[in-house]
Amino acid sequence: MATSIPEALRNVKALTFDVFGTVVDYRSSVHQGLKKHAQEKMTSPTFGTLPEPSQARLKAMTDDDWATFTHEWRTTYYVFTRDFVPGKSEWKDVDTHFYDALRELLDKWGLAGIYTDDEVRSISQIWHKLKPWDDSAAGIQRLGTRLVTSTLSNGNQSILRDLNEYGGLGFRRIISTADFGAYKPHPSTYLGAANALGFRPEEVAMVAAHLGDLAGARSNGLRTIYVERPMEETWGVEENRYKEAREWVDLWIAQGEGGFLEVAKRLGIPE
Repeated sequence: MATSIPEALRNVKALTFDVFGTVVDYRSSVHQGLKKHAQEKMTSPTFGTLPEPSQARLKAMTDDDWATFTHEWRTTYYVFTRDFVPGKSEWKDVDTHFYDALRELLDKWGLAGIYTDDEVRSISQIWHKLKPWDDSAAGIQRLGTRLVTSTLSNGNQSILRDLNEYGGLGFRRIISTADFGAYKPHPSTYLGAANALGFRPEEVAMVAAHLGDLAGARSNGLRTIYVERPMEETWGVEENRYKEAREWVDLWIAQGEGGFLEVAKRLGIPE
């Protein structure tokens, strides 16, 4: 039985993808990366030269601590991009933000001075190597056989290029909101991406695991595809805005339904 393509998506020619959380599982990647760097530090020849309280503090960090650290680091990114005002805020790219926020978090957690600056910079580069969700690469590549596939992330170009290569994602275009001197959900990011791709807004569908992102895209004329990912949605299921989104999202892929591969199936793109 042939799949019926949702009416609102029948004229879509391109898909723009949110990346952090939608395409890649940053939580497990960053969490494991932080633990790896800590273990490498504790087994390095220089560890014994640190003050004993610093050694003890790093050794005391538990798996749950690193998970919380990861969450706090990601939250700083959300606040930073949300509060950025084009034309008023001083420009800073996401790579620089991750480095600055990491230094602040290390201080907050009593870990300041344990890592050298080069080591801190290396840790901040964890965000360049994040594991894709299991369906991401295959799904993006299948979707790319019929549609233009592009990133539309607040991550800067170097992060997105590295993630595309590291995960073998196969995006046909790499677009960063930084290309427009703004961050989602500023209108210039969605409209700028559509223009850069050479399509009208209604010919582009935003793919994201965050309804706030899709709301921004929708308000600027883009179509919307929601792909649920574990622990990504910040809108509560009992909130009115969540319930209303069930009505306006053009295609809703629930967790466990196959992610991007299911998107391809629903859009009538064969294996």
